[in-house]
Amino acid sequence: MKFAYLQLRHERKDLLRRDLILSIPLQLLLKSLSMQHDSIYTLIRYLSAPVFGFLLCSHSSPDQLHFRLSNCFFCSFFLSSIGETMQAIVACSSSAIPPLKSPKPITTFISGQNLPFLGRRKLCCDVVSRIPIPSTRWGDDKEDMGGDFLQKIMQKNFGLTTRRSFFARMLMSACYFYLLPSRYFPAYALGDPSVTVEQVTPQVLPPGALFPSEERIVKLFEKNTYSVVNIFDVTLRPQLNITGAVEVPEGNGSGVVWDEQGHIVTNYHVIGNSLSRNPSTGQIVARVNILASEGVQKNFEGKLIGADRAKDLAVLKVEAPKELLRPIKVGPSSSLKVGQQCLAIGNPFGFDHTLTVGVISGLNRDINSRTGVTIGGGIQTDAAINPGNSGGPLLDSKGNLIGINTAIFTQTGTSAGVGFAIPSSTVVKIVPQLIQFGKVVRAGLNLEIAPDLIANQLNVRNGALILQVPGDSLAAKAGLLPTTRGFAGNIVLGDIILAVDDKPARNREELYKIFDEYNVGDKVLLKIQRGNANLEVPIVLEEKKG
Repeated sequence: MKFAYLQLRHERKDLLRRDLILSIPLQLLLKSLSMQHDSIYTLIRYLSAPVFGFLLCSHSSPDQLHFRLSNCFFCSFFLSSIGETMQAIVACSSSAIPPLKSPKPITTFISGQNLPFLGRRKLCCDVVSRIPIPSTRWGDDKEDMGGDFLQKIMQKNFGLTTRRSFFARMLMSACYFYLLPSRYFPAYALGDPSVTVEQVTPQVLPPGALFPSEERIVKLFEKNTYSVVNIFDVTLRPQLNITGAVEVPEGNGSGVVWDEQGHIVTNYHVIGNSLSRNPSTGQIVARVNILASEGVQKNFEGKLIGADRAKDLAVLKVEAPKELLRPIKVGPSSSLKVGQQCLAIGNPFGFDHTLTVGVISGLNRDINSRTGVTIGGGIQTDAAINPGNSGGPLLDSKGNLIGINTAIFTQTGTSAGVGFAIPSSTVVKIVPQLIQFGKVVRAGLNLEIAPDLIANQLNVRNGALILQVPGDSLAAKAGLLPTTRGFAGNIVLGDIILAVDDKPARNREELYKIFDEYNVGDKVLLKIQRGNANLEVPIVLEEKKG
């Protein structure tokens, strides 16, 4: 008897091992199919249940069948389908057909019933959950039971309380619930069924509400739009003047209110046609439209105060009520960073007070003025600047003036995302002089510097070559030498200016840009090359003529 019991234990170990080896790959296969084809997974799931049940019952002895069904969750995957099928059959016999995924426990239909299972054996479903834990027993016929002690052991429900069967069920149930998609298991509330799910409502802004960034831009525009004016040349119909790839519109532009005295700052080229006639100070050269508080534009005559062709700046004056004059606030351009936001307001194509937003794309760009003199420190932006924006303000994110829009790089006549503005550091230096003197009092040296082409022909690759020095100039008194011809007709080079106060001047344009940083009367130290010697010459800057 002891030997029979040990043999039974060994046989059940083999059964459990085979079931484990077979069930995990099979359910992994079904899991992979479910990821791609839910319909195939469902079909295999329900068709395989009766097939597996038939094979299980036909190739298992009673104790093997009982052990497999009660101790191994290998068949729970299929028996859950059988349970659902039986649920539907019992319900049909009761004239009540529930859905396949009914939330009502299966015990409503088959709890406590001994249902015939493939003829001889009976299936007893004692379930407390959606998926039954079935157990099978040999029939109650005495002739099938026999009186042998071993048969009584076989009839007993082995494994339900043993430690090995507990761990086996835990292992197989973990694999089963992991491999089977969760969508095939409906959720039930345990305990109090009055469970509510909190409804999360997305935040909806009230009608007309703006995001903080939008509201900030709107406020900046509302604050500065009254400081922007529209300017029309009285002698020229609006047209386009295209020179190369840089388009500079004439006859129609913008401007900014500089102070409460009615001074308006704009570009030289906006009123260039009138200025080409050499008007005197105080002469009317443009019409200026100023936006009033009620949104109506009022027209005034713009009188010339001063202009600087080299820096493409001009100042007009209008006789307007002080309540219409709202001066713009000027900010520094020296602390600008590439990437910071900027705004442009102007009159593109005649559409007054148009706002465009962009970023600063580059700094210290060289802008060629109408006279060919380079405007240093130019601001590059991708804010749309079109014909009519010229003379309008370029603002930073605080609404401060950081530049005057002056030119665009284009091949089509419209903005290509490359616009340029004269920096405010240049504007604040030029405008006061135009208001006071009507012109720019530019510091420098009254001597002639060789153009780069001539300097290159004379083999001067670094520095500004002096061609002529007037006898009555401060440069002559300081001892600077011009370029001359020798007795044999050869060219004797004059002094070459290499630097001004340790600021290198590699050519004429860089020398002029350095002089723009100084005022008349400032004393500077020139580093020059004379022949093969390097010298330092102190000199006082004077007003540059011409």
